[in-house]
Amino acid sequence: MGWTVVLVVLGGAALVAVLVAGALLARFLPLWIQAKATDIPVSLLGMVAMRLRRVDPALVVNTMVSLTKAGIPVTSDEMEAHFLSGGHLAAVGEALISAHKAGLDVSFRQLAAMDLAGRNVLAAVNGRVNPRVLVCPPPASKLAAISGICRDGIRLGVRARITVRTNLDRLVGGAGEETVLARVGEGIVAAIGRSDSHKEILSRPEHIAEHLLGRGLDSGTYFEILSVDIAGVDVMDNAGARLQSYQAEADKKIAQARAEIRRASAVASQLEMRAETLDSYAGVVMAKASLPLASASAFRESNVGLQRPWQAPRPGRLSWQWRNRA
Repeated sequence: MGWTVVLVVLGGAALVAVLVAGALLARFLPLWIQAKATDIPVSLLGMVAMRLRRVDPALVVNTMVSLTKAGIPVTSDEMEAHFLSGGHLAAVGEALISAHKAGLDVSFRQLAAMDLAGRNVLAAVNGRVNPRVLVCPPPASKLAAISGICRDGIRLGVRARITVRTNLDRLVGGAGEETVLARVGEGIVAAIGRSDSHKEILSRPEHIAEHLLGRGLDSGTYFEILSVDIAGVDVMDNAGARLQSYQAEADKKIAQARAEIRRASAVASQLEMRAETLDSYAGVVMAKASLPLASASAFRESNVGLQRPWQAPRPGRLSWQWRNRA
């Protein structure tokens, strides 16, 4: 009885092992055959180990097949490490094949580092092989042109096209195309501001391109500027005349304010003179009012015709005399 149970258990275990082995063979046998046909050193147990490490064996094998057919040596350990680090294994494989076909000296580890840094390695390699053209100002900026003012006061609008090529050595840590466009816009404004007349820019737009190429605008970026082409130059307005008109209007208002101050001062002086005139007239009236009193005092004291100065009577004495007469 005991041996029967043991045999049943062993038979069941063997059946389970056979079923598991059959499932593994059904799943990984095509990949193993593909790997062996391409001389890739990957075994069935290695594929099972990849699955246990949560690595997609199909992705690893297909990428290794593509790289091996392209003549690029790479190991499965490097690809598994990049996959487990969260990288885009298929994109790195395609970028490495493109770089190898273009004759670029770049390795799998370099592209993997760029991919883990968040760069689009396939676009970077394509940008190295096929230079890109950047438009300044970019279409999404809502600006028709980069404007600047010449020394003669004329404001010009300039549109430029920059041909750039990706520098893979500076792809990690280098600035992107936004920095290049910002530097180009600044250089355009500076080149326009250096011109004595707008006619110089209109006759020779290459002055702007020469100024831009001489400033080293691609330093610190992962681009190499190959050429700068001025696509168009537009005369926008006369900013100098507009500023002068604003200044003349401001000077006119200042002059009007000063004239108003002088007018108000003259009116105040006139009013003061009128007040002084009224004060003097009041003195005259008071003097005229004292004449009858003086005449009455002269007749009363028999001083009419005497050659002596007249003295005004004291108020107390006059009031006493009038009281006595009353």
